[in-house]
Amino acid sequence: MSRILITSALPYINGIKHLGNLVGSQLPSDVYARYMRARGHEVMYICATDEHGTPAEIAAAKAGKPVAEYCAEMWQTQKAIADGFGLSFDHFGRSSSRRNHRLTQHFAARLDAAGLIREVSEKMIYSNADGRFLPDRYVEGTCPNCGYDSARGDQCENCTKQLDPTDLIDPRSAISGSTDLEVRETKHLFLCQSVLAGQLEAWIDSKTDWPLLTTSIAKKWLRDGDGLQDRGITRDLDWGIPVQKGDAPWPGMEGKVFYVWFDAPIEYIAATAEWADATGQDDGAWERWWRTDKGAGDVRYVQFMGKDNVPFHTLSFPATIIGSGEPWKLVDYIKSFNYLNYQGGQFSTSKGRGVFQDQALEILPADYWRWWLMSNVPESSDSEFTWENFQAGVNKDLADVLGNFVSRVTKFCRSRFGEQVPEGGDWTEAERMVVAGLTTRLAAYQAALDAMEMRKAAAELRAIWVEGNEYLQAAAPWAAFKTDPGRAAAVVRFALNLIRFYAVLSAPFIPHAAAQMLQALGLDAADWPEDVEAALSALPAGHGFATPDVLFAKITDEQREAWAARFAGGR
Repeated sequence: MSRILITSALPYINGIKHLGNLVGSQLPSDVYARYMRARGHEVMYICATDEHGTPAEIAAAKAGKPVAEYCAEMWQTQKAIADGFGLSFDHFGRSSSRRNHRLTQHFAARLDAAGLIREVSEKMIYSNADGRFLPDRYVEGTCPNCGYDSARGDQCENCTKQLDPTDLIDPRSAISGSTDLEVRETKHLFLCQSVLAGQLEAWIDSKTDWPLLTTSIAKKWLRDGDGLQDRGITRDLDWGIPVQKGDAPWPGMEGKVFYVWFDAPIEYIAATAEWADATGQDDGAWERWWRTDKGAGDVRYVQFMGKDNVPFHTLSFPATIIGSGEPWKLVDYIKSFNYLNYQGGQFSTSKGRGVFQDQALEILPADYWRWWLMSNVPESSDSEFTWENFQAGVNKDLADVLGNFVSRVTKFCRSRFGEQVPEGGDWTEAERMVVAGLTTRLAAYQAALDAMEMRKAAAELRAIWVEGNEYLQAAAPWAAFKTDPGRAAAVVRFALNLIRFYAVLSAPFIPHAAAQMLQALGLDAADWPEDVEAALSALPAGHGFATPDVLFAKITDEQREAWAARFAGGR
């Protein structure tokens, strides 16, 4: 049994996220965590809300609430949505936690002691209309690299180029829209990433199994222009982690807080410590996941994120870890994703474009979304959500293939043999061929999930469902019953075992439906099928079952058209 640490990119606190956020980090990480647990591995699966920075301040001001109160309420909202989608986090933390305050200040002190933090007097954008310095994310304008007219002052989300606010053409305040901006001098702390560039590049080069998307983005930041630049780690804000050296003041940094992109990744560690606190364990319980001198040397650490987060997780956070000089666990594998687009455009939280997670759960159960999103996950390129494709995927895969199989088998058995697994005769060549085919399919499915190839894994799972339908159609127990009831009973017994088999294999992708299938079979749980032949003999004759309700209802044309119209304008 292996020990696997899994972290999902932290969602911002400033509102409910859209489906693109879900498919780009949280959902694939949950599929992987569920699969690894099912295979018997010890898993620590961590996420949290990212609560600091101007996004939280502005959202709270718009809501008319103190920022701390707003963040606490929005954490509850995001936690409820995560639960609604069945995201099986071991802990869903908060970057505003006491643990993260302490750890962030600890790392800053270690980096400063190592000579990796320098104080810089820099010119920053000040908005006269807003009466404040504008953090880089809250200066918008035209990207000088690609011409995108809504680029932020830290990075262009269109071309991913790293920017400074003063690079933007025709800059404006993202808070008020005012162009009455001026440049003023202020002091900030910078992390000397450039000093660590060689170590970071050698470390990245050693990761020969990483996705091309991950390494290409990291190397672009390392090699473009003058190479990796030092990065500001403080901001002129009220809300955030105060700039201190551990418990001591940091001279000249009074009233400043750490930059959200410095403290947010540290929350992965802090959230694991929060888990230990919540479960009444001492520090050794979380340190064994994060400190290589406390047992984390045998941990495999996997991160999931959208491509816009890759630079910070391949460079800035590793620079913090390496620069501290302490034995913290570095990531082993970064699974990054492209973007999910919506109806020919981009999902956008700020512009309210697309289906948001609360809306999705309002109109359909979570498994409908989980399945479609994971079978269309944007791995090698961007994917496109359209209502027509969503309807087709749900109806064909979930309703026609899986749901139809479960319904036909259980209803036929109930009508001919009652609600118990029938005895019947022995297997024939037909059953042995299915076992052989599913043995091959299972190996391919496991290999895809082991490699975190989510779209391929979904395709293999669907093919496994199809094999059962093809078997049932060819064996035709309804016809056999007329002349050979024993043969019909054997087919039904085999098919009922297929339902159990499908429930276990499908649980990483559609956990609610999988639980419903197991419940119908009178089971609370079932082990992962290491041997297909044994798995398809697991339910003995006489075992009781119930005919479940419809697993998946088809999406009608009328529903599709109504939803397309409802969400055409966003939120």
